[in-house]
Amino acid sequence: MIRLLAREMRLSVRHGGDTIAALLFFVLVSALFPLAIGPSPETLGRIAPGIIWVAALLAALLPLDRLLGADLEDGSLDLLLLSGLHPAAIAGAKAMAHWLVTGLPLLLAAAPLALMLRMPDDAIPALLAGLLPGTAALSLLGTAAAALVLGARRGGVLMPLLILPLAAPVLIFGVAAADAASGGLSPRPHLLLLAAFLAGTIPLALTAAAAALREAAE
Repeated sequence: MIRLLAREMRLSVRHGGDTIAALLFFVLVSALFPLAIGPSPETLGRIAPGIIWVAALLAALLPLDRLLGADLEDGSLDLLLLSGLHPAAIAGAKAMAHWLVTGLPLLLAAAPLALMLRMPDDAIPALLAGLLPGTAALSLLGTAAAALVLGARRGGVLMPLLILPLAAPVLIFGVAAADAASGGLSPRPHLLLLAAFLAGTIPLALTAAAAALREAAE
């Protein structure tokens, strides 16, 4: 599994344009909101957590079409399944690689974007603390969705339809944590709910992805 993760990281370095495209998309979508609703600091600061979370969710979807599709096309997926590694471990390595090359850069870019959107300073740590488990959960959901639509026609259209409803709790708890911190309340309950959602997503998403990978190989 470690060797598979290292392979995925090497491939991500070769195709670094995917990470750059996701980051640029994240920044551009966040920057469009001030142009649409006006530069009022009060308005921007109030809706900034929602802007960043929605932009991060949409940006995380961009690299998913290559996550498993390229391996299916060149036959690498069959070799991975024949290697003796459990399909859930294959999906776990894919999800971890997706988070390292997409979720982690989005997390690092969120703080300057929050400052640009006039988010209160005391809410930024809560926003970043929520993005840490939230982006990991999005990577797991994205991996499961990418496996479920593997080999399907118009899989790129079906994938967002599968992910977006499942990702709604991540957005709700993540935005609520930042809103609580900006209002002088403790974000801890919402962050704990995000962590619980991640803990539940790990076995469920990996099990679904493993079953889908077996079905795609057959």
